[in-house]
Amino acid sequence: MRITRRLEFDAGHRIPDHASQCRLHGHRYVLEITLSGEIIQAGGSPVNGMVMDFGDVKTIAKQAVVDVWDHAFLAFRGDTAVVNFLQSMPGHKTVVLDVVPTAENLATQAFLILDPLYQDKYGNHLSLERVRLYETPNCWADALRSELLG
Repeated sequence: MRITRRLEFDAGHRIPDHASQCRLHGHRYVLEITLSGEIIQAGGSPVNGMVMDFGDVKTIAKQAVVDVWDHAFLAFRGDTAVVNFLQSMPGHKTVVLDVVPTAENLATQAFLILDPLYQDKYGNHLSLERVRLYETPNCWADALRSELLG
């Protein structure tokens, strides 16, 4: 069985080599977390009949990714002038990444952050299968377990 939880956050980013608007601007990102596992059969348990409680899916993703990236500027470590400028601004929330913050790279980073946090949490073979990151309602990237971890 697969379940998916959707969360939203706002962030700015810069793609240094891009020829269009993504050189510097922001998005209302949507993050979808898809997990697979067996449906829990444990009468009397609050997770009986579930793969995982959607509230728990949200809590983990919110603490590990959404709260960290929300209302931040996502900057590539190699874009030193921008990183230095942003970090010189008191109170500015800057997240410095080792990758250029494209939708593809952000989806991959979110997957790698979240994967160990969901692993078989309930003894029902729970596994993170996909992180889908929408940059706009019409554009998204999928980070898939089968492609990232084999």
